[in-house]
Amino acid sequence: MVFTRRMAALAAVVVIPLGIAATSFALTDSPESPKVPAKVELESGSPTPAPTPTPTPSDEVVSRPPVTDDPASDDDDDDRGTGTDDDGPGDDG
Repeated sequence: MVFTRRMAALAAVVVIPLGIAATSFALTDSPESPKVPAKVELESGSPTPAPTPTPTPSDEVVSRPPVTDDPASDDDDDDRGTGTDDDGPGDDG
């Protein structure tokens, strides 16, 4: 009796996926083969070069500001609401 249950479980594990695959294969459409044109024509003449674009303001190169280690020139906007223009010593919190 145990042998019959094992055979039924094995058959279910094999037959159900094969049935799903066969049904899926039977229901799919077969695509038509691609049709190749009889003659391909290329453009005649030389291509015209594209005009060079004029630079926009976003394309301009701007030099970097000088790097300093002076804490008095701190101009970060992390001091909003404190009433001072620059961060003072000890205001990094």
